[in-house]
Amino acid sequence: IPEHLQQVIFEQFFTTKEVGKGTGQGLALARNVIVDGHGGSIEVHSTPGEGTEFVLRLPIDGKHPEQP
Repeated sequence: IPEHLQQVIFEQFFTTKEVGKGTGQGLALARNVIVDGHGGSIEVHSTPGEGTEFVLRLPIDGKHPEQP
């Protein structure tokens, strides 16, 4: 995933697929559940032409971290 796209891939309706082939909901929904719903995090590490890794972290106690 090119670096300039890594900043927007979690936005709702974002897709690089042609019309009718993707809704742009997958990563947006994942972010909503993991980050907003459970207080976790999602990181993306990508090297174009080599591969992409997503790191998901969830709080072990199931609680949201304290807000600063």
